[in-house]
Amino acid sequence: MIPIAKPSIGTEEKSAVLEVLDSGMLAQGKKVAEFEQEFAKFIGVQHAIATSNGTTALHAALLAHNIKEGDEVITSPFSFVATANAIRMCGATPVFVDINENTFNINPNLIEAAITAKTKAILPVHLFGLPAEMDTIQALAQKYNLAIIEDACQAHGAEFQGKKVGSFGTGCFSFYPTKNMTTGEGGMITTNDDTIAERIRKLINHGSEKRYYHDTLGFNYRMTDIAAAIGLEQLKKLPSFNQRRKENAAYFHTNLKNISGIALPLEKNNVFHQYTIRINGRDAAKKFLEQKDIATAIFYPAPIHQQKAYPEYNHLRFPVAEKISREVLSLPVHPLLSREELEFICQTLQEFSSKSSASSLP
Repeated sequence: MIPIAKPSIGTEEKSAVLEVLDSGMLAQGKKVAEFEQEFAKFIGVQHAIATSNGTTALHAALLAHNIKEGDEVITSPFSFVATANAIRMCGATPVFVDINENTFNINPNLIEAAITAKTKAILPVHLFGLPAEMDTIQALAQKYNLAIIEDACQAHGAEFQGKKVGSFGTGCFSFYPTKNMTTGEGGMITTNDDTIAERIRKLINHGSEKRYYHDTLGFNYRMTDIAAAIGLEQLKKLPSFNQRRKENAAYFHTNLKNISGIALPLEKNNVFHQYTIRINGRDAAKKFLEQKDIATAIFYPAPIHQQKAYPEYNHLRFPVAEKISREVLSLPVHPLLSREELEFICQTLQEFSSKSSASSLP
């Protein structure tokens, strides 16, 4: 089976973990501090604060911006559910805005109409490795005095107009094993705001700045030194990982562009956390590829507003997100794919298209 994702863990990561284990300092030690410094430098911001995962990063970032009950946060309905869950965890209300059919990201032209007196932040998602249109979002945030909290959990190293995502507002990253870089589990929050950074550091550490003195209610959202040690080595490799993903995506673009019934993702600025196509007969295509030992995934089969966990939103309609959820299929694009595997995936999709006589997507 060609896996949909595969973390690339080398001897460097293993040696780094053993070094931490031998040191006896396993949590919130010098490796975490070093990882934070290096990640801040990579993104181009003043502060990076390591957390236990991407969801806790989003939650802490929202809380640090004083998002609370009665507030509204504008975001995308087409994302992993953690994006909206983090808003609800603050007691606030997610306000969904439909997506752009070509980017899969929030449609910036629809955001202004969703802004009310209760709106306190915009939370764009850089989905599948493609940055949201941050110029328009920044302009709206400035016009209405709104915070920007970026869900960059799938876009490590992606750039928009020469700036890395996570540097436009308060950025949130995930280091889950399928991401462009991993720490096993882990997250990171990036910001240029000293006050926000200070609040986050307290929030993730039981409201404490000085050990055993607690200034506010907080959480245990800390990262371990074991995870940070892995992250430091993965961060060194991230540019090469992303380059390989781009090369794999370019191969797909060249060899899939003339197959009927398939629409390809945008290439520009994309670091391809996922290579997500739109395809007629999506469910049949998924089954066909898996019969050929090619793993695929559907991100996401139902938008957030249609989930059972969001019953108060089920009556709403976001037609583009709903349409895209019926068409998307993610192919393996990870750095460990061989040329033979890439060829086989393309050949198999060509075979499916020929057998199904797929028509062009509208």
